[in-house]
Amino acid sequence: MNRSVASKLVLQILLGAALTVPTLNIFAQSKKTSGNPVVEGWYADPEAKIFNHQYWLYPTYSAKYNEQVFMDAFSSPDLVHWTKHARIIDTSGVKWVKRALWAPAVTEKDGKYYIFFGANDIQNNNEKGGIGVAVSDKPEGPFKDYLGKPLIDQIINKAQPIDQFVFRDDNGQYYMIYGGWGQCNIVKLKNDFTGVEPFDDGVTYKKITPEGYVEGPVMFKRQGKYYFMWSEGGWTGPDYRVAYAIGDTPFGPFKRIGTILKQDASIATGAGHHSVINVPGTDEWYIVYHRRPLTETDANHRVMCIDKMYFDTDGTIKPVKITNEGVTARKLK
Repeated sequence: MNRSVASKLVLQILLGAALTVPTLNIFAQSKKTSGNPVVEGWYADPEAKIFNHQYWLYPTYSAKYNEQVFMDAFSSPDLVHWTKHARIIDTSGVKWVKRALWAPAVTEKDGKYYIFFGANDIQNNNEKGGIGVAVSDKPEGPFKDYLGKPLIDQIINKAQPIDQFVFRDDNGQYYMIYGGWGQCNIVKLKNDFTGVEPFDDGVTYKKITPEGYVEGPVMFKRQGKYYFMWSEGGWTGPDYRVAYAIGDTPFGPFKRIGTILKQDASIATGAGHHSVINVPGTDEWYIVYHRRPLTETDANHRVMCIDKMYFDTDGTIKPVKITNEGVTARKLK
């Protein structure tokens, strides 16, 4: 190769690099919305949290039961740009888990991060599994088994021990709301999360199942009221959806008000099993949920999405419009 030809090739390479890199940067910086789904991959049952001025998503890995032996997490400064944290927990850190690692619930307490999870999809009280808990020094893990056994391993009030949600009330008390098979219990967690303890009336497992409940409970407090949300329908079908009730205590009574999240046949099906984000110090709310793309028929082909959630003047929740665009950037102060 003569010197002239070599010089031209070098120039072309340099020009190509100069053109390509800025173009990629411009593309990344020009992303205005999260888009739905917000990340690549099959994920479901997302738990949304805020830790250390970052948004966090903790989903179920959506695959066949025997392949559900780990969980990933995602963090973002603005709801638009997400970083994946792979395998924050897996069966090497929780030896009694064999499969069906489901629906994480994550909370921070006294500088430690706790992840509650359902495992093994137990069908009776003779099988090993149920709701477990693992702990880490960081929100991205790695999480290690906290108890060496399940926290709850029995089917009580006909509620399968799955789909746990941890709720901290204003007085600092932590509750766990959980249950599949159309039944829902609330329990009072011990201060160190090593177990559950009875309520003042001596009952340990209170049944709070509302009409239509199937699974996926969520609770939050707004303007002095307790909002209880859950998923209805079959998780494999298009009728999966989210309904809610409002109560004066964490125990209700909860009377179903209506559906606020469901499929849009022009966008996606099976929208459900969600969580919510409230931007601290504001009345801005987001709903994070999974749904199934219109092109998919496999039950496990579910993706994570985010849309805005609004309230009416009377405190009821307006029906959520599911979108392909997702949400615009919202940084935390």
